[in-house]
Amino acid sequence: MGNTITGMSEDQLWTTGDIAARLKITSERARQLTHRSDFPPPAQTVRHIRAWRVADVETWITRHRPKQAEQREAQ
Repeated sequence: MGNTITGMSEDQLWTTGDIAARLKITSERARQLTHRSDFPPPAQTVRHIRAWRVADVETWITRHRPKQAEQREAQ
């Protein structure tokens, strides 16, 4: 994903732009999803930028967007 804050690792962080790219949705829709009560809390916040652990987001996708999780596994 283009906006990742850290390199590839267990602790890789995604911004809403990364989440949008992963889910093939707009950044605004990703921002809305991140405000849901069932979405994982951000792992880091710097000024107005929030970032989530990739593993946490992928777990959320598996639970709440299973078809998109399956599409990722098929790639």
